[in-house]
Amino acid sequence: MNITLGLEHDSYKYVFGAYQKFAIPFDEHKTISLICGKNDRAAVQLLIYSEEEMLVGVNGEAAFYERGPIDIVRVGVKVPGLANGRVTANLIGLVEDDDRQLKSDMILGQSYLHVEKRRVQPVWIEVQIDADADPGVYHPQITVYGHRMFEDEIVLRTLSFEVNVVDVALKQPADHSFYLDLWQHNANIARKYDVALWSEQHFEILEPYVASLADLGQKAISVVVSEIPWSGQASCYDRIDPANMFEYSIVRVVRREDHSWVYDFSSLDRYVALCMKHGIREEIEVFGLLNIWVLEDAGYGRVIPEFSDAIRVRYYDASSGSYQYMREQGQLELYVAALEKHFIERGWIEKVRILADEPADLELFRSRLQTLRAMAPSFQYKVAINHAEFIKEEGLLDHVPYLGCVAVEHDQIMALKQGQSGKTLFYVACDKIHPNTFISSHLLESRVIPWLAWHFRLDGFLRWNYTVWPNDPLDRIAYHYPLFPAGDTNFVYPGRDGKPMLTLRYKLLQKGIRDYEIMNTYIEQGGSRGALAERMRSVFLWSDAQELRMDARKKADELFSLRNEDYESLIGGILEEMASGRKSTGESVLQAVEDEGGVAAE
Repeated sequence: MNITLGLEHDSYKYVFGAYQKFAIPFDEHKTISLICGKNDRAAVQLLIYSEEEMLVGVNGEAAFYERGPIDIVRVGVKVPGLANGRVTANLIGLVEDDDRQLKSDMILGQSYLHVEKRRVQPVWIEVQIDADADPGVYHPQITVYGHRMFEDEIVLRTLSFEVNVVDVALKQPADHSFYLDLWQHNANIARKYDVALWSEQHFEILEPYVASLADLGQKAISVVVSEIPWSGQASCYDRIDPANMFEYSIVRVVRREDHSWVYDFSSLDRYVALCMKHGIREEIEVFGLLNIWVLEDAGYGRVIPEFSDAIRVRYYDASSGSYQYMREQGQLELYVAALEKHFIERGWIEKVRILADEPADLELFRSRLQTLRAMAPSFQYKVAINHAEFIKEEGLLDHVPYLGCVAVEHDQIMALKQGQSGKTLFYVACDKIHPNTFISSHLLESRVIPWLAWHFRLDGFLRWNYTVWPNDPLDRIAYHYPLFPAGDTNFVYPGRDGKPMLTLRYKLLQKGIRDYEIMNTYIEQGGSRGALAERMRSVFLWSDAQELRMDARKKADELFSLRNEDYESLIGGILEEMASGRKSTGESVLQAVEDEGGVAAE
């Protein structure tokens, strides 16, 4: 067998596409050394290349190729001496980007994968370090075996990398200070698995999705309480490849024959309880009551003529046996008051945030806000802002400005935070701004997002897109380009086993959140924030934060380091300093810059 093997960092993205030379596209002799804490993880990618087609597997199952004899390659991994820890190997799947090239993204759950000749097969190798693991240096061993048909396996090569576990225990995700808010689109999950919305089967499938969010340290629970508040994400305008992206209410409403109202909050309560069971309990974000997206020309307008917002509440009318929509403001007022009362009775009202997604007209927004406050005085509000003028608007508890707004209005945002109890996050969206989390984005862009929150003294990050899949995401994730670049709609895929299929983007965002927690803990224990900020200039390459605006037209490599070593060096240095008990002025951190030839402040 003529199989070539090598290791790469976790941020490596393989591209198989338009210009593929007949050469091995990686360094087979590369060495990797990682530093991590306890209750942490360390990951690399194994790259496998052959001039011939092959089957590549990651467990001990028997496998034959349906077209006949073929090279069969199997990957085995272990960590000698690490009693408290786990190591896994997963095949990495490629997806088609908007440029029609195939790029690494999916972390697959399947055992074997057919790989055509002269194509690299990446494998995700991850070591999980338990909280009670012994500090020390470990060398995970990756053994690659090969055979054909009924031959005995032979060892093709054994590779290893270094993991230095230092005596620093990282926080559990539920205890993270980083405030992560990835919106949940649960109707889309029900559609992809062909189960009834809010049915028993739906909730069974939702649990592993909620667990995957909890593993990131998610803080907010998303509930939709009216019909299609985003009007299908304007999919109706796509004449070539529209997709069903509608989200439906989690509350069932019935009007009895005597015209009294019944509001069934059982599904809402069950979903909130499910999230809280997994440690997601900081916030209940409510969609569908404020700033509904309107597409008048396509028919997605208001259903209550005298009401300025397009809230669409569907109910079952017992008298006629038909479903109808509330068409009177008084009916809506009763519903909103019932929601408020229910949240109060459950003891959740302080967690509730009424969401407005990207309002554009400030005066209209003020009017809608005033009307809603009259209906439910206890509600508090959170707004995703892509217009800087909304930042200074009174009466909003939580603010989520777009990254471009952060760059332009940072001083104003910091002044707003003073004395406020609410959270200030930032978000990125479908605009081609860096950093972002598209298939086309460098994976280090996902990692650097929490670093930006730390740098700008923000509480965390919001993204709209955990599971907003197009119609057949496992076959084609590209959708509605150029409005939505491929990958803009999701961080995970709908696995055929009823569980989310994670991605490299998920993993690098997770690592960036871990970095944020390490930085915060370092400062809490006496480290110098100023010295650390200067050290971060080896990663942040801009001279003025306004270069982060989209109209600045800066490329990723002009804004951030795309060298994995720069990130590992900084975080590894902090971990080692924390482990040694040095909480000095930060001189040791800055010294590391000089020793490594990094970029220090002048």
